[in-house]
Order: sequence, then structure tokens, then C-alpha cells
Amino acid sequence: MKKKVLSFMLAASMIFSLAACGSTDQPATEPAAPAATEDTTSTDTAAAEETTETTEAAGPDERGMQDGKFVDTRHIRVELYDRNVDGGTEAGDNAWTKWIQEQMLDRYNVEVEFVTVPRWTEGDDINNLLASQTAPDICYTYNYSAIQTYADMGGVIDLAPLLEENKDLVPSMFEWLGDDVVYQDLDPNKGTLWAIEGKRNEICRINTFIRQDWLDTLGLDTPTNKQEFEDCLIAFKDNADTLLGADASKMVPLSISYDVGWRAATLIESFMDPNISDKEYYVNGYDSRAFTQNGTKEAIRLLNHWYNEGLVWKDFAVHTADDTTEDDMIKAGFVGAFIHNYDYPFRNGKDSINATLAAQFGDDAKFVAINTFEDKNGGYNKYTYSNTGDRKVFFPATNEEPIASLCYLEFMSDPEVVQYLQIGDEGVLHTVDSASGAIVLQQPDDAHHDWFQNSGKNIDMTINCNGLRLTDPELTKLSLAYSYSDVNPDDVKNAIEVAMVDAKTPKTPSVGDIQAETEGTDLDGKRDQTFDKAVVASEADFDSVWDQGMDEYLAAGGQAIIDERTEAWDATYSSDNL
Repeated sequence: MKKKVLSFMLAASMIFSLAACGSTDQPATEPAAPAATEDTTSTDTAAAEETTETTEAAGPDERGMQDGKFVDTRHIRVELYDRNVDGGTEAGDNAWTKWIQEQMLDRYNVEVEFVTVPRWTEGDDINNLLASQTAPDICYTYNYSAIQTYADMGGVIDLAPLLEENKDLVPSMFEWLGDDVVYQDLDPNKGTLWAIEGKRNEICRINTFIRQDWLDTLGLDTPTNKQEFEDCLIAFKDNADTLLGADASKMVPLSISYDVGWRAATLIESFMDPNISDKEYYVNGYDSRAFTQNGTKEAIRLLNHWYNEGLVWKDFAVHTADDTTEDDMIKAGFVGAFIHNYDYPFRNGKDSINATLAAQFGDDAKFVAINTFEDKNGGYNKYTYSNTGDRKVFFPATNEEPIASLCYLEFMSDPEVVQYLQIGDEGVLHTVDSASGAIVLQQPDDAHHDWFQNSGKNIDMTINCNGLRLTDPELTKLSLAYSYSDVNPDDVKNAIEVAMVDAKTPKTPSVGDIQAETEGTDLDGKRDQTFDKAVVASEADFDSVWDQGMDEYLAAGGQAIIDERTEAWDATYSSDNL
């Protein structure tokens, strides 16, 4: 503990010493105005030479930089997710990482070393790296409570003073994120800023998908409400021989995963009050799984009914995050419907779900997005992402190069850098549609190709940008449906439109740190176990299983979070804002 605090104090000391520093460059004294008849050419030349000599004499500023570049080479370590893509390139050593390294060295004289962290266990891995004081200089995670926990122990740098004194180094970052996003996590009472939120340029969130060719084969209309959806699932099950032939026993009408709170999101949100207040949504919105939201229990009750009717993948609860069984099953053509990220069937080029199905069964074999879970008002209540709430970028206290690290965030905010990382060179990763001018993305045929992207649009590298971001905003909108290779752009357009029907963007309040969120005992685990157990319970046992799991969750810290969030909201917003 002492070592952690000392590391933080040293880092903070360095930051505050920088706060007293400024540029030592002084403008040259303006020469006296020459007589009207005098040739001013020699005078102007002399003035220019004097200015140059003065600037050169000034040398580097107290950050060790001259003309925006470090005089002495600096070295930083940067976190990078490793998705362990089958056939992909090495996450931390490929053409993209080399390009970044070359550009950072040329632009800032900063050497970049990438430290890879498994994507699906990143929360645990970052915890371990922070605990051992071996974390990269620049880290990012979706788990803000982990950042807050280590900040409380002196293990994270306060970015507020660092940004205040070095804002001139990050103009592109402020232009991209804006003050509201940069300071989203600023504690209004303490003035501390432990992390900078990333920004989403695509706010669509979750969709329900169904096999269009199966509907066509059975002469079924696209379901528009829960009962019609259930009828389709029953029809898939009852006609397994027709749809799957010899593989009829492998029929899965509706697939769900161990992460029920995420994977049943559209169903859950349809049971929530469409007129829910921002306050209620926030108070019960500790995570994105809506576990304590009013309506969630009834949504899971319906899912439990479908499970007991044999309409839901019976083995979903035994598979973990890094298991490919479900995706393999969907790609093999055994699944009729699923709920997932709004663009999930289109990801990964030729290895995407829809491209794989089309290659096996023809172009008509595909999943399409639908709105089918009606709310109490007959609409399709659902939530988008806010443009914040993405990954949180932070600097551990062991970071000895905070200014060089800021330069990296500025580099990753440069629109030309982001565009190149997302679409690469024309003819390699993209073409231009001759009719519309849209950018059409295409993954290389060979996954081992130098410029293969291990994550769609290189999201794991563009750490403060999630979603397509071209230098031209209008071209971005035009190109979004074309940003998935080997699938029909019309299917992507439909998915975007479906995801936005009746969708709400939740308020992202800045009420300061919620201490209780760092103190709960394995709340995510208790939540996921309750979801799983409640889905697979007998219908007679559903209430007791759910209620027991909820009681344990609340007792382990969930109720404390709800109470503290309520207090924080009330302290920040007047009743007029509720």
C-alpha cells in the first residue's frame, strides 16, 4: 500500500510541477517603423532572422518539447485488447501497430509499446496489472468501479490538473469529445478526474434478429409483438424437420447466452415503463444489464416460460464469455432468432454470421432485425447508448510519462488518424461506391493479411472513438451501411432503422463517484447467476429463485448503490429537473 501511495505522490508531484510551467518562448521585439522612402526588405529580413534566432535560443519548453515534439525520445506502454481472432494477426504486433508506432515516433518522438490484454477477461486482467503495479501507462476499461477502487488507493493519476496545464497539447481531443465528455467523470465536489470517457459515434445498441428465410419457408409474417414472436418460435420448433432435415435435433428456436441481462435487453426494456424518469433509470442503472429496473423480473418470467416450453437454447448457462459454441451454432444454421448488438450478424467480413449463412445456404439465408417486443403503450421502448459511456481511459500512478501519454490521446483523436485506422488504403480495405460515393469496407480475403483488422474498424485501437468516424460527417452517415464487408448494405440500413424506433438516449448525469460501487461483493457474478437460475428454473419455482437472488444481490451491496445514487442525484439536480 505504501508503495502505491508513494507512486501516486511522485506522479502527482510531477504533474503539479508541470502546472507551474509554461512556454519560455518570447516574441521578438518589433522593429521601429522605417522611413517611408526606405527600402524595407533588409529590415524585414533582419527581423525574421532575429525571431528565428530568439526561438532557437529559447530551446525546448519545460515539458521537454519544441515545436510540439519531445527533444528527447520518450517511451510509453499502451493497453490493447486481444480478441484471439481465429486466423487473425498478432494483436500487439501487426501492420496497424507498426503504423501507429512509426507515426507517434515521427510526430512526437514517442516510442509506443503495446501491452495486450484478453478482451473478455479485461476487467480481471486490469485489476491484476494495477495490483502488481505493472499496468501500461495508458489503460482503458469498461469497468469504471475498478478505476475508482484503485484511485482511492492512490493508484491512478488525477487527470484534471494534467489537462488544465496541458490543454494546448490536445486540441483534437477536446474538439472530438467536447468538454462535456472529457469531464463526464469529474467529481463535482472533489474536482478529481480519474478517467476520460470514450465517445460513441454510433449509438444504436441492441436488436432482435430472426431468420428471414425460415419465415419465408414456413409462410410466416414478420412478428410484430410478443405473442407473434412466440408463435414463430413454436413454428420453428414444430417444423425442425422441414427447416433442418437430418439436423432437426439441433434446432434452437431462440438462442440466449450466459449474459442474459445483455442478451435479453430488447425484451427487458419492453417491460419497463416507457415514461420512466431519468432519475429512476439512473438510480437502478448501476450497470447495463437492468437487473434492478422495474419490469425486468416480468421479462425474465416470460423468458423462463419459453425455456420451459423448449424454445430457448437449453445449454446456454454452461458456456462462458470466450466460448464460441453459440456463434458456431448460429453460423451452422441451427438457430431461428437471437438478441444481440445491433450489428452483430454483419461483423467480421466473410466470417460474419450472415456471410457464413449465405455461403452455405444461399443469399436468402440471413438474419434480419425486427421490432417485436411491444411495451405497455404499444410502442417498442428501448435504449440507445449515450455518446459517452464507452471505454474509460486512465493513467495508472506508475505512469512516468503522463504528457507523452496525453500526446497519444491527441493522436488517437486526430480525425485523419481515426479514418485511416478504420478504413485503411483504398483498394486494400475499402473501395468507393461509384454511384453514391460511400466508403465500402472490405476485409482482406486472407485473415493473415498484414492489414487484417482483428476488431471491426479497429475499435480496439481507436480507444476514445467507438463507431465509424470519417473526416467528413456526411460521408460517415452515408457510408455506415457500407462499413461491413460481405453483407448486404440494405440489411445494415434496416438494422439501424429498427434499433432507433422509439429509442431513448439515457441521461448521463455527472454526480461524482459512487463509493458503494467499489464496495459490492461480486455483484456482477450474483446478478448473472440469478438471471441464469431464474431462466432455467421450473415455472413454479421462478418467483422464489428470482427473489432469493435479488435479496442476496441487494444485501451484497446493490441496495447501498441504489441508496447512494439516489442521494447523489438529489444533491445534484433540483426537483425541476426530474
